[in-house]
Amino acid sequence: MVIFRRVFLSIDWVLLASAGVLVFFGLVTMKTFGIPGEVGSDYFFLRQLVWFALGTIAFFVAAHIDWRFFKTNSIFLVVVYLAVSGLLVFLLTQGTTVRGATSWIQIGLFAVDPSEPMKLILVLLLAKYLSRRHVAIARIGVLFISGLYTAIPALLIFLQPDFGSAAMLGFLWFGMALVGGIRIRHFFVLLSLGVMIALIGWFFVLLPYQKARIVSFIDPFQDARGAGYHALQSMIAVGSGGIWGRGIGLGTQSRLAFLPEHETDFIFAAFAEEWGFAGVVLLVFFYWLVLWRILRIGMYAESNFEKLVSVGVALLLFFQFSIHIGMNIGMFPITGLGLPLVSYGGSSLITTFFALGILQSFSMNRHHRGIFLGAEERYQEGIVGA
Repeated sequence: MVIFRRVFLSIDWVLLASAGVLVFFGLVTMKTFGIPGEVGSDYFFLRQLVWFALGTIAFFVAAHIDWRFFKTNSIFLVVVYLAVSGLLVFLLTQGTTVRGATSWIQIGLFAVDPSEPMKLILVLLLAKYLSRRHVAIARIGVLFISGLYTAIPALLIFLQPDFGSAAMLGFLWFGMALVGGIRIRHFFVLLSLGVMIALIGWFFVLLPYQKARIVSFIDPFQDARGAGYHALQSMIAVGSGGIWGRGIGLGTQSRLAFLPEHETDFIFAAFAEEWGFAGVVLLVFFYWLVLWRILRIGMYAESNFEKLVSVGVALLLFFQFSIHIGMNIGMFPITGLGLPLVSYGGSSLITTFFALGILQSFSMNRHHRGIFLGAEERYQEGIVGA
């Protein structure tokens, strides 16, 4: 009973509850979205409930594993990294193509997206590598090797093609290297390299439809019925929500299927139409709570490894949250990134809860260690007093 009480008290219920509220927003928004040919069904809602249940289980499982063993043993982490990279290679020839991207492996009735767990694996791998070399990170060689870890899965994901997720890995590496202590001159070298890669990508790598998305971002009215359609419908949905929204279940853009991919890529627009500006403020508030609790775990962490993992998970959520909302309101090109914890998708939801569970593990082990040390100190004081 005492052990159960200690475990219960050591769980960060603010973090878990805030993540749960965001999932609730998504569930309510996608209620009765249906699937093509079945208007009014609860297809996405019911399946997302299952993913939410599995994600919660993943959270508690991850929370009760001491992940600090990665600080001294990286073999397991490297094996998992290579295995998921192998799955990404497998995808290029045997994966299931959905909406033009071969990003899913079909397993029975379900489809798994390996790029989602790869994001978390890369956070752990970079945190392990950079925490052991936090002084040597000033050397360009250390930066290059960490960049190579990122470039391999990023290239495989880009070839699917999934430009949004590939860009996310690049942002993740850049952010963690920046927090890890990159030199200013290396920062500008990387910035220049990024510009060169962008130019090469535009002229020699990007497919016509990807270029069309960028052009339509600059001027969506140029092709309002083609490449600019998604962006225009999304902005119409967000704008029509007003201050208080049209009401739950009353969004015309999503419910009447004017807004494409309203359960994934454009769920923010669907949410904003029904909940309005007031609902958006509430959504942002709970994201802020999640990020605050994640960074709080990092601030009180015992080692650089745990701090960098916390920063990495926070960066993943922040970048994806910012890019998703930005593309829904016309600030960024359409990339196909979902809204973390809100958009429909089992791979993303379960991976996110598993990542939060790993952070909870850091916090719980620190808490339990504090209880143990406190008891030991009281024991020593008793001996001295005697």
